[in-house]
Amino acid sequence: MFKGNISGVTEFSLAGLTDKPGLQLPLFLLFLGIYAFTVVGNLSMITLILFSSQLHTPMYYFLSSLSFIDLCQSNVIIPKMLVNFLAMKNIISYPECLAQLCFFATFGIAECQMLAVMAYDRYVAICKPLLYNAIMSFQVCSWMIFGVFSMALIGATTQTVCMLRVDFCKANVINHYFCDLSPLLKLSCSDTFINEILALCFSVFNIFVPILTILSSYIFIIASILRIKSTEGRSKAFSTCSSHISAVAIFFGSLAFMYLQPSSVSSMDQGKVSSVFYTIVVPMLNPLIYSLRNKDVKVALNKFLERLFSCEQK
Repeated sequence: MFKGNISGVTEFSLAGLTDKPGLQLPLFLLFLGIYAFTVVGNLSMITLILFSSQLHTPMYYFLSSLSFIDLCQSNVIIPKMLVNFLAMKNIISYPECLAQLCFFATFGIAECQMLAVMAYDRYVAICKPLLYNAIMSFQVCSWMIFGVFSMALIGATTQTVCMLRVDFCKANVINHYFCDLSPLLKLSCSDTFINEILALCFSVFNIFVPILTILSSYIFIIASILRIKSTEGRSKAFSTCSSHISAVAIFFGSLAFMYLQPSSVSSMDQGKVSSVFYTIVVPMLNPLIYSLRNKDVKVALNKFLERLFSCEQK
């Protein structure tokens, strides 16, 4: 069924973050803590939005979807990574590797597109406040979320299916801590031109198009904010965007550092550190950013905890 089996490679060895034995246990404990914080943080954000009626707005529907994406992304990458820190060999089978690549691409694309959707939501809220409820209706928001996940599934499935045509001969050590597209293609002993062109096309559509959407939205947002006469009004308008700007800067910054540098062994080693940010650190930070820098979330959290404690006392 799989060409990788025909070409002789049935499993891969993941090089991991480091080959130093003394760092394996400390890194295991570090990433175990990050994983626990990520799961608790994103599940808490989803639960809070679900049970707080004051957060039942388009902005928080998109935020709950982003938390779901981050939760799934961390589950795709970190558990296998944690096992590999304690195992003698970081082995992953060929089908498991393709499955990890597919899920990683799905949630990676979804995060890019969701951040663009959230930027558009802020544009409508600030630049067209009187039409906000009409433009960002529940039906429209649902279709936008459906579109994000549809594009992610189509893109990831297409890339994964195209990987089935790639032959792997003897080299099976992936210079990474998970099955990413670029280090996999470096191991191929067959022509990867179609895969590289396809990856470039998807990168343009799923990275540069969202970036352009976000930049365009914020150009209009900044222009609209500058037209507000009162300092308090400007501060309030900007505060609604500050959390999203922080999340966008961290995610796309680390993504650009990973994929927009020369392809060499040294850059791939440096790229591992960068990829830790957008695959592991960003899913952990997003709930923190949106909770600490958002007054609505703080108020909803206080009310939710008060209801919870009052129910326990009864």
